Amino acid sequence: MSIDSLFPSAVVFDGDRVPAHFGNPFAEEQSLRAGKAFSILDRDVVVVRGVDRMKLLHLISSRNFEQVPAGVSTEMLVLDAQGHIVHAAGAMSDAETTWLITDFGYGQALADHIAKMTFMMRVETKVLADPLVVGLLNWPGELPVELTSVARCVWEDPWPTTAEGGATYGVDDVDHPAHGTRRTVVVVEQTNTQRALEALAGLLIKPAGFQAWEAARIVDWRPSLSREAHSSAIPHELDWLRTAVHLDKGCYPGQETVAKLVNLGKPPRRLVFLYLEGGEEELPEPRTEVSLQGRSVGELTSVARAVDDGPVALALVKRNVPLDAVLTVGDFEASQVEIVGREGKSSASPQVRPGSGLSARRLGGPPPAMSSKSLGGK
Repeated sequence: MSIDSLFPSAVVFDGDRVPAHFGNPFAEEQSLRAGKAFSILDRDVVVVRGVDRMKLLHLISSRNFEQVPAGVSTEMLVLDAQGHIVHAAGAMSDAETTWLITDFGYGQALADHIAKMTFMMRVETKVLADPLVVGLLNWPGELPVELTSVARCVWEDPWPTTAEGGATYGVDDVDHPAHGTRRTVVVVEQTNTQRALEALAGLLIKPAGFQAWEAARIVDWRPSLSREAHSSAIPHELDWLRTAVHLDKGCYPGQETVAKLVNLGKPPRRLVFLYLEGGEEELPEPRTEVSLQGRSVGELTSVARAVDDGPVALALVKRNVPLDAVLTVGDFEASQVEIVGREGKSSASPQVRPGSGLSARRLGGPPPAMSSKSLGGK
């Protein structure tokens, strides 16, 4: 049984890998939001085994894997020395295996990176061959046993709930548009694909194409490795410290940049949500330039047509772009909704920049006021 034989509606494929839609993307998005549909996702899955796997993942990533118990869904980032995002993955472990779910095309590079960093540790890494990856949105209650019985991994997306050790660069969790949304990703090995598809068909839920899944992701401001992190992004610019970075864990590649920017700096760019108006029927492509009065100020990262909001997008723009500025994206005009705060401070940033008083001394100005605590008082 194949996905296009599940239902009689016409199937349009996205790059011949996953269904883009089944004839009506808006209705499919509504069904997803109502917990009455599933999507086939374009994902790679990396399998990590061995007694030292948690220690190794802890050392190379932004996640405190030493404190993540088996069965708990989390996510991690792998950064370069300058703090740019190189890899991102949802993570779930059982007693023997850690499953890393990442965007299609990034799995082998992630597996190779883990293998390169293994050295003398007892760790084995491989990319799962042609898995079926199913996405469910707002599924009520427990997942059906018909599906979990053939699943190797079930990952509950933590977005947008701020994890222990995380921080926000935008609104509080309860004010976030994704608050209360449940995203579930189910990984099925190739040998069980037919049984999983038959189980989904037997549940009498509708299929929803990848376009509907993407529209819901964009409306929920959920960053993606292959979209938002494509242009050498750092986690702060995407508000990804919420769920993927632990600020209090030990050293890892890029950690110095992460900490320095939280304490001393401001993200040079910020992720924004855009409402697109006017323009042609065809939406602009990701990587399209975003401009203000003819001057380039950023680029589009993701775009879709959402059932309630119409044409919407995510974009990375320069931090100082005025919030009320109407931007231009191709033939469209775009109004902004702030995701990452323009002031550039996170919930973990100090109210006063550390060392800010030293510049006054160097310039001959008065020294900063001393508190009673700093003078030894109580």
